[in-house]
Amino acid sequence: MIPLRDSTPSYHFPLVTVGIIFLNLYIFSFQTTLGPEGMRALIYTFGLIPQHYEQGFAGLFAYLPFVSSTFLHGSWMHVIGNMWMLWLFGDNVEDRMGKGRFLLFYLLMGILAGMTHCAITQMYGGGEIPVVGASGAIAGVMGAYFLMFKNARILTFVPPFFLFNIPAVLYLGIWALYQFYAGAAGILFSAGMDQIAFWAHFGGFVAGMVLYRFFLKNHDSYDQPYRY
Repeated sequence: MIPLRDSTPSYHFPLVTVGIIFLNLYIFSFQTTLGPEGMRALIYTFGLIPQHYEQGFAGLFAYLPFVSSTFLHGSWMHVIGNMWMLWLFGDNVEDRMGKGRFLLFYLLMGILAGMTHCAITQMYGGGEIPVVGASGAIAGVMGAYFLMFKNARILTFVPPFFLFNIPAVLYLGIWALYQFYAGAAGILFSAGMDQIAFWAHFGGFVAGMVLYRFFLKNHDSYDQPYRY
């Protein structure tokens, strides 16, 4: 299922969302100039490797990958897919939080998603594989959207040629449950963790649901009902 657009209007230009999107696209375009070995070296330097944190505190610089990994990607499809999801859901969440709060929220979601991934992989293996991608941070945005816009709908393309206007809570709820299912299946039926960081996605989503309310603006203008 491919989400095409949501029904929730934005009232302000999503400057931070657009900035994050362009920054990610710029960084990945730079990655492509490095060649395979250069990209591998970059990912192993700034990607999140859970094994590095098994012995406790590793020095402040060692924790930079909890942020830097969210701005690296493995392929054009990876970065474009992530940025499309951020574009769909980020503008409305930024609208309700404001630019500064939304930026802090996004970065915190990426950190908490990374922490979830590290905790799970340290228990069940696979901690030597670097993790990159904005999907954990974006999952936090999706978790916030899930509770903030309960009446929204998502126009969804189901290949080969079906279009459905699905309630956002259904679409995002199924998405979150699948991350949990796939993460659990990776633990139960595989020797190591899957290549996709499902637990980072699920951890980010739950963190977004729990913490979004602490980042909302308190302006009276945001008490008005939203159109769906």
